[in-house]
Amino acid sequence: MTSQFPDRQWGSRTNPLSRAANRFAATKPGSWLIRTLTPLDRAVLERTDAKYTVLGPIGAPVVLLTTTGRKSGLPRTQPLLYVHDGDTLYVIGSNFGQASHPAWTSNLLADPAATVAIAGERIPVTATPVPAADKEEIFARFVDITGAYTAYRDRTTRDLRIFALRRA
Repeated sequence: MTSQFPDRQWGSRTNPLSRAANRFAATKPGSWLIRTLTPLDRAVLERTDAKYTVLGPIGAPVVLLTTTGRKSGLPRTQPLLYVHDGDTLYVIGSNFGQASHPAWTSNLLADPAATVAIAGERIPVTATPVPAADKEEIFARFVDITGAYTAYRDRTTRDLRIFALRRA
C-alpha cells in the first residue's frame, strides 16, 4: 500500500472571506489577480515547502508541483490547488479558463516524474492522466473547493487535463 500524503489545511473554506474570494476568483478580474499573485505565493510556498500559502487564510489547499520542462529540461515549479485523496493527489490544468493548456500539464505528459511540496515535505511523485470516465467525479471535487473551476471550464473549449499524483 502506498503511503498517504500529509494534509495540512489552515483557514476555512466556509468563512465569509473564503466565500467572497471564491466568487471573485470565478470572474475574469479575479483570475487576473490570482495569476498576478502567483509569483508571491510561489515564493512563500518554496520557502516553507508548501507549509504556508498566500491562499491559506481562505482554506485553499495548495501544493507546489515541480516538473521537468519538456523543452528546456529544467525544473519548472507551479503552485496548484489540489484534491487530497489519501495516497493520491489530484491536480487540474484549468489555466484559469485560458485557451491553451498550462505548460506543466505538457511537461507531465512528456515526463510523469515530478516532485510535490506539501505540508512542509518534498515528495517524489509519478503523474498519470485521469481517465475520461473518472474526470467528472474528480472535477466535481475541485468545484467543491471553489466554484471558480466551473467558470474556468466554461471559458474554454479545451478538455481540462486532470492528473493523479502518487508517490514514486
